[in-house]
Amino acid sequence: MSNALVPLSNAVGLALQAKGLLLATAESCTGGGVAQAVTDIAGSSAWFERGFVTYSNAAKSSMLGVPAELIAVHGAVSEEVAAAMAQGSLAHSNAQVAISTTGIAGPTGGVPGKPVGTVCFGWAVDGRVQTQRKVFAGDRQAVREQAVAHALQELLRFLD
Repeated sequence: MSNALVPLSNAVGLALQAKGLLLATAESCTGGGVAQAVTDIAGSSAWFERGFVTYSNAAKSSMLGVPAELIAVHGAVSEEVAAAMAQGSLAHSNAQVAISTTGIAGPTGGVPGKPVGTVCFGWAVDGRVQTQRKVFAGDRQAVREQAVAHALQELLRFLD
């Protein structure tokens, strides 16, 4: 894990603990990077419940309950699917807070309107869901690292 993520992951843990909340992650393009970042913090078992790595569309549907029709209509890389992933991770865990990521880390896979570097995020807390779409620059590793950091930074804002 990038050393830059340690203070961020620690801050997320402190915020969740202060509110007595558990976190679940639902990740596609980040491949478990968000879960790794938070579990690199000693004592994270007090506030991290579980992580889902749902790389395929079938996994998004079977593990998180994302409707196949939603993926067919909007594409796996969409704010709609990110929202459904976040909600699905709450429905299939004991957590009250969720982060989801779905995107195109590259170097291939970009399509018109969704270039390489496109990542859609979802954050869910207490029945509220927020989504965002970002396009990051750089190679596959850079896109993934930026996505993990962004997911955690925005969770801190969402928890406030």
